[in-house]
Amino acid sequence: MKAPQLLFVFVAICVPLEVANASDHPNVIMILADDLGYGDLGCFGCRDIKTPNLDRLASQGVRLTSNYSNSSVCSPTRLALLTGRYFQRLGLEWAVWYQAPNEGLPPQESSLASILKQAGYTTALAGKWHLGYEKGWRPNQHGFDYFFGCLGGNVNYFKHYDKTNTHDLFLDEKPLHTKGYVTDLTADYAIKFLEQMKEKPFFLYVAFNAPHFPFQGPEDEDREFSWHEGTRQGQYVLMVESLDRAVGRIVAAIDSNALRDETLIVFTSDNGGEKLARNHPLRGKKGTLWEGGIRVPAIARWPGKIPAGTATDAPVQTIDWSATVLALAGAKAPSNRPLDGVNLMPLLSGKGELANRPLFFRRALDPHRGNVKQQRAVRLGRWKYLDTPAGEQYLFDLDKDISEQTNLIEQDPRRAAKMASLLDQWEADVDPPLYDQRQQARKNRKNR
Repeated sequence: MKAPQLLFVFVAICVPLEVANASDHPNVIMILADDLGYGDLGCFGCRDIKTPNLDRLASQGVRLTSNYSNSSVCSPTRLALLTGRYFQRLGLEWAVWYQAPNEGLPPQESSLASILKQAGYTTALAGKWHLGYEKGWRPNQHGFDYFFGCLGGNVNYFKHYDKTNTHDLFLDEKPLHTKGYVTDLTADYAIKFLEQMKEKPFFLYVAFNAPHFPFQGPEDEDREFSWHEGTRQGQYVLMVESLDRAVGRIVAAIDSNALRDETLIVFTSDNGGEKLARNHPLRGKKGTLWEGGIRVPAIARWPGKIPAGTATDAPVQTIDWSATVLALAGAKAPSNRPLDGVNLMPLLSGKGELANRPLFFRRALDPHRGNVKQQRAVRLGRWKYLDTPAGEQYLFDLDKDISEQTNLIEQDPRRAAKMASLLDQWEADVDPPLYDQRQQARKNRKNR
């Protein structure tokens, strides 16, 4: 699909043609799918979806088979990625609601983009933001030099409005009215940005809506529209294959512009797959802390730095990618906002291993529905502990039981108790959050 000429004109005006001298630090492209299932790529065992471009990317780099999103829903994981910290520290524990004020990434917070910008990087976001609607909460106020995409969690892929019937497609601060399938438009913008980034280091965050609902394939513009209805073969497969083509175009733009050897490309998802996804062999789905809700595919490519055709099963988390990018850029987070993740390059390069450290998860109550029970989980090495407010406790040996079918709580209660204690200590550290805007906004809505 050819991008609308209007979009190209805007990009040509916005992106500077004269750039600074090249830096020793690599360019970074962070590509985030939305609600992609763990088993929805060919290189992760899928048989009914063709993903040749992502499979090729995996063959050129490393495949991470125990990569975890920080949350089982979208906004909190995005917050973790852009701050490098557990999202609980900021009090955002569920998805930002449609057009809701004072929800997302607070204006006073620094972000990955703002830190990289200070380190000399040109920064751009193509795609989904989902971290705030209001002025001060938007991408351009959080360090992104350039932004094209939607502010909210999902839009009609062709008509670009959200579930409140509000138009949600922007070019920087201005609403953009154009034609096109959102997956293609996102790739078009990313590629045009790349074509003009020859010398100055850049950070490009490409956050696709696909394959999040509404389930609309690239040929579905005239099909009867529904926000939540669809089938795997009728829409979902085509959405993932369209995503794969879009990623392939972006990678081709890197390679054809002689940026291949100086660019780290990371591909992953914000949480596990929903009802049409394939999370096999994992249990559960989006919105839960079973493996299917939080273990997501990840691929990283950096020729000459990351050995091709490799794989690792070491447990890693979204916040580790933030720490990795900042380390490669020679940039540091503010001293009063220390990172929670670790630099993955020793692991990715095959030159080292990660220390055995716990990875923590909490899925809080959905404040908008009030019918989703809280869960907590921690993974430490091969072991995973999960509990609920109802008193249910689970212990799994993931090396032997990736599908979480055999609860070992009675066989090893001492290990479970130690892991529960780790969770308690972690919660004491991350709570209370630094800001209570979300809680106050919720109270204000209830009092109206």
